[in-house]
Amino acid sequence: MSTDTRSTDMDRDQGNGRDAGDGEGRDEGGADERYDAVVVGGGAAGLSAALVLGRSRRRTLVVDAGEPRNAPTAHMQGVLSRDGTSPADYLAAGRREIAAYGVEWRAGRVTGAAPDGRDGFTVSLADGTAVGARRLVVTTGLVDELPEIDGVAERWGRDVLHCPYCHGWEVRDRPFGVIAHPVMPAHQALMVSHWSKDVTLFLHTAGELSARDAALLDAAGVRVVTGEVAGLAVEDDALTGVRLADGRFVSRSVVFVGATRLAARDGVLRQLGAELRATPFGEFVAVDETGRTSVPGVWAAGNVTGPQEQVVNAVSRGYRAGAAINGELLLGDLEAAVAGRPTG
Repeated sequence: MSTDTRSTDMDRDQGNGRDAGDGEGRDEGGADERYDAVVVGGGAAGLSAALVLGRSRRRTLVVDAGEPRNAPTAHMQGVLSRDGTSPADYLAAGRREIAAYGVEWRAGRVTGAAPDGRDGFTVSLADGTAVGARRLVVTTGLVDELPEIDGVAERWGRDVLHCPYCHGWEVRDRPFGVIAHPVMPAHQALMVSHWSKDVTLFLHTAGELSARDAALLDAAGVRVVTGEVAGLAVEDDALTGVRLADGRFVSRSVVFVGATRLAARDGVLRQLGAELRATPFGEFVAVDETGRTSVPGVWAAGNVTGPQEQVVNAVSRGYRAGAAINGELLLGDLEAAVAGRPTG
């Protein structure tokens, strides 16, 4: 998808309160153009931040690599007024909305960012171009690293699921299987037992359960099966059960499985030296309540900050980041004007 630069320039000049030609051309840091904000990643969090920034009359660019985490899912649930919408349709609607406020959207991949010596950053793209940004919002999400079990990746987002809040209603009362996570083996089985009373937990490689976990699973009516899982069985493009390495077969129509590791797409943040925090599922960038990272001028929102940022949460976090950036730029420019320093 490309941006019509003629209409974007018109929106920017007339709607965003900027003089024609303001910010055009190569900036002092070697970038082709300079923006108030560059949003790295065009998912729910990134589009939400861009919407707020666009409405705040900030010249904003969204660079999106087109790799949403929820792409394998046909529908997204739990988003008020958009329950059941396909992720692709949701993102397309978001791109239309930000375009109405002069926000530019570019398909591409950001390969790096570095301070430009002007209280901002030079952002490098995979196509060899570079843009300047007074502020950055990184919303690049994460990658689910799935267990290496035959059939899991192929059925992911269909009848191999991870989140009961996302999918539980649609598969309620069916026979569930849960492949134990190596760190929290009982947690997912306990959670999904609220959506079905026929739940089997496959310990796979998780080891022995604690006495507390065993008691909770028994109270929830969850059956526990020991032994390593070899793969999933599929007939007529539908999951039919779980095959164990010792030859046993357990009939199931839905399997829940957590990623063995959640790998944040945080290369830009690490390059800039952002502080990270450890979690049971991997390292994630540390942010405050507005999404501000430890690097001055850099915000992050969505799944790049943690595994539990569902769409509705990501939208909220993106909104907060956009508003915080606009406030910082506004007050910073006013303080610079009082002190007689250049702005922008």
